[in-house]
Amino acid sequence: MENPTGMGPLPARSWAIGDFSREVLRHAAYPFLALSAVWLFVSTLHYGWDRGQSVQFFLVGVILYLSALERVIPHRDDWHPSGRELCWYAAYFVFTMVGAVLAQAAVGAVVAAVAGTVLGLVLWVQIPVALLASSLAGYLAHRLAHSHRWLWKVHGIHHVPDKVNVANNGVNHVLDVAFKQGAVQLSLGLLGFSSDCLFAVALFTIVQGYFVHANVDVRLGPLNHVLASPEQHRLHHSADVAEAGHYGVDLSVWDRLFGSFTWRPGLQPLVVGVQDPAAFPGTGSVLAGLLHPWRRSPRTA
Repeated sequence: MENPTGMGPLPARSWAIGDFSREVLRHAAYPFLALSAVWLFVSTLHYGWDRGQSVQFFLVGVILYLSALERVIPHRDDWHPSGRELCWYAAYFVFTMVGAVLAQAAVGAVVAAVAGTVLGLVLWVQIPVALLASSLAGYLAHRLAHSHRWLWKVHGIHHVPDKVNVANNGVNHVLDVAFKQGAVQLSLGLLGFSSDCLFAVALFTIVQGYFVHANVDVRLGPLNHVLASPEQHRLHHSADVAEAGHYGVDLSVWDRLFGSFTWRPGLQPLVVGVQDPAAFPGTGSVLAGLLHPWRRSPRTA
């Protein structure tokens, strides 16, 4: 569809459904996603399925599911990606996967060298402890990426888009992914959680990581004080730093504890993106984005 403003093609429209169906989906969308992760975890352990393949198929399924929900119950129609944007996002998604592989390889080498012992806790105790540990490591790494000057040049690439949706969740610098995922995986590896526990954490991370970035009109209500949500993460992407906060992308308890929790019912960002768009290359300039951390910042008065 052509944009009458002359600014390129318009994003695709949302799919029309009835008010009752919309309300049901708003309440059932997240429980269905969470229960599907539980089902996959139990089934994989019970039937001996390959965990790596289970994670890969689950990742694809989550992306497709949330992409469909964005058309049915969108938060904002103008946040749908255009065809050109999808091409940019796909290129960045490849680098995101590369960053994840690099982090896993580096952490695996460190953990093997340390040769830590596996925790002697039953699985159902390990899982909540591991979720707290991984979310804390992720929170601290994410917050550091916003406060450290060079790390922000790396992480800020993710904040350049002026919309928040499932597709641009993968707009990341390869070093940003390696840094944050490396911090999380290293904390889990050194603490010695079992492989079953790490599999559960991986599924939970996929659910939360893509759910919070989805352009969906889903509200968690009181669960916002425990879990990260799209409502909170949209604030995190706000161009107004005063209301941004919310560095946790899985649990919100650390934002509560460390004073970066800004959400309240009905609060929405007026504009998302970076405060100074000219300080970063546009999302369409993929190569410039990858080289941006080494570009000299212009002098200011």
